[in-house]
Amino acid sequence: MSIARVTEISATSPKSFDDAVKLGIERASKTLRNVKSVWVKDQNAMVEDGKVREFKVNLAVTFLLDDE
Repeated sequence: MSIARVTEISATSPKSFDDAVKLGIERASKTLRNVKSVWVKDQNAMVEDGKVREFKVNLAVTFLLDDE
């Protein structure tokens, strides 16, 4: 039987929303083992002087807990 847990993280990128998601997954995988899926809960852009400066995503990361 597998048991999973979900945790929420935020990630940013100066390039794109897709890049922010990829960076978030890469970073989460350094700390969390067995990452299985990510749900993009929210996304928004930070604007400065009328230009998009940063893309931000809020992610729900699902990972499997280690067996006992």
